[in-house]
Amino acid sequence: MQKQRLGTRKHIYITREMKKSFFFLGAGGIGMSALERYFNTQGCFVAGYDKTPSELTDALEAEGICLHFEDNPELIPDACRDAQNTIVVYTPAIPADSRELAWFRERGFEVMKRAAVLGLLTREKRGLCAAGTHGKTTTSAMTAHLLRESKGGCSAFLGGIAKNYGTNCLIDAQSDYVVIEADEFDRSFYQLRPYATVVTSADADHLDIYGTEEAYLESFSHYTSLIQPGGALIVHRGLRFEERLQEGVRRYDYSRTEGDFHAENIRIGGGRIVFDFVSPFGNIADIELGVPVSINIDNGIAAMALAQLAGADAETIRRAMATYSGVVRRFDFKIRRDDLVFLSDYAHHPAEIRQSILSLREVFDGRRVAAIFQPHLYTRTRDFYPDFADALSLLDEVILLDIYPAREEPIAGVTSQLIYDRLRPEMKKTMTEKAKLLDLVRERAADFDVLVVLGAGDADNLCPEITDILLAR
Repeated sequence: MQKQRLGTRKHIYITREMKKSFFFLGAGGIGMSALERYFNTQGCFVAGYDKTPSELTDALEAEGICLHFEDNPELIPDACRDAQNTIVVYTPAIPADSRELAWFRERGFEVMKRAAVLGLLTREKRGLCAAGTHGKTTTSAMTAHLLRESKGGCSAFLGGIAKNYGTNCLIDAQSDYVVIEADEFDRSFYQLRPYATVVTSADADHLDIYGTEEAYLESFSHYTSLIQPGGALIVHRGLRFEERLQEGVRRYDYSRTEGDFHAENIRIGGGRIVFDFVSPFGNIADIELGVPVSINIDNGIAAMALAQLAGADAETIRRAMATYSGVVRRFDFKIRRDDLVFLSDYAHHPAEIRQSILSLREVFDGRRVAAIFQPHLYTRTRDFYPDFADALSLLDEVILLDIYPAREEPIAGVTSQLIYDRLRPEMKKTMTEKAKLLDLVRERAADFDVLVVLGAGDADNLCPEITDILLAR
């Protein structure tokens, strides 16, 4: 433990005093970009590689971060070619045969996973973490907004762009709190030592990493053992993993209607959601959700619990919950009119999709709900295609796109057809290629009442064009 703490001090010294250079492999990833922004604000030279440009990489370049989009060691900037002056950070999504990663390793550069760097940067503050298969991005963004509005403040490393701030990296050098999205992919959250953490959900995922649901649940068990003595675990009721808390760690539970933290007197209607927050630290009446979808009742309860543990007062919490604007691609409304609703949601796991659809049906009761869904990863489709079909069958209509491969190579026999064939027979359903999607939406524009783009792939990039088509119908 002492050696690890010394290592932490070493890296803080390197970044703040020696103005090291940092090179990021997978620089366009949402988690990577938060670190890039942090080191950029510290006066370091920051550069990196990503496979494809995007709106996010455009923003990073505008902030002064040097990026390129070809895996070619010759494109590495001069400032990042000295092993004594550069730390290389990579994401697990980078393939093993990456030419640039090999170039750095062959020359003795210090190469670190993103999660390890995040762990070092956050180890000496009080980490308020949100973990779970789904809900963690919204919960962490809500928590950050609550604390930024309070006297205590916070820094934050988020897994999405918080609309209130236009970024996923918030820095407050004066605050002792840092809000962190704790990612279970590749066991990344093992690098964290939370002061307090929420666990929102534990539905089996990433079986390409874990192999079995039991191994996936075990990762959450281990994560709870990392909470610092004197800290707290806030866990959603009904989750199926063993908690392993150190002595002195407080334990609370929550859900929508039961638990140490819960909601009462829930009022849903007219596009608004209002409820009373029940808490062992003091109840708060008339909480209104700034993003009024029903799953945000659960997310909001978790965020308010973390904020109360960090000292936020009732009036600040009530005001900040109402002014929370959401996260890009999380129930991200593009059009919201009486006759037409269009939004994007990052939901890409069957349980997330089910909750997303049920939330839309609750808020827009009686209206026709359709979705454009792009499956994410061949392995996830292979492992869960019956569950995807069951969740999507809750819709009135689905437009199904080809699988977005991300980091994976194709798997024989695994296509979107697996999902399509199991959809409810009587529902309206269409399969199409992404390249043909805009033409299909143009032909059918007058038919849509509530339309959502679901998934973690790149179909969301077409939302501006879809918005224009729908508004012109």
